[in-house]
Amino acid sequence: MKKCFLFVCAIVLVSSSAVFAEDKVAVVDLQKIVSNSSQVKQLKQEHSKKMDELNKIIVNARGEISNQTDPAKVLALEEKYTKEFNAKKDAIDKDYNSRLAAIEKNIKTEIEKKAQKDSYTYVFAKSVVLYGGKDITNELLNSVK
Repeated sequence: MKKCFLFVCAIVLVSSSAVFAEDKVAVVDLQKIVSNSSQVKQLKQEHSKKMDELNKIIVNARGEISNQTDPAKVLALEEKYTKEFNAKKDAIDKDYNSRLAAIEKNIKTEIEKKAQKDSYTYVFAKSVVLYGGKDITNELLNSVK
């Protein structure tokens, strides 16, 4: 019984390795692609400028609040600036996330095109593969903007 089980396991291993031998596997360094993307660089610069604008709101709010002596007016100003800050921050975050999602979709599309063009069965992130697969990162750097 034990020999039969080992024999069946051996057959399964041999047959599965034959199937994977026909597959073409590629790996992609996604961090390198993202960090070299001009779209991501531009998005980060724009986001940084918008965050600077938020900091200006905080500075202005602190100045105006510190000039007030009436506690009721101080609370009203704090509430006003908190609402303004939160609304602008939410809008900035929403815009950033939607644009980042579009960039990610573009990167995935370019990877899919490359995989289909070169007949790769599987494309994995380089960070999850210990060994093997053709690294196509540099080939994709030109096509991802």
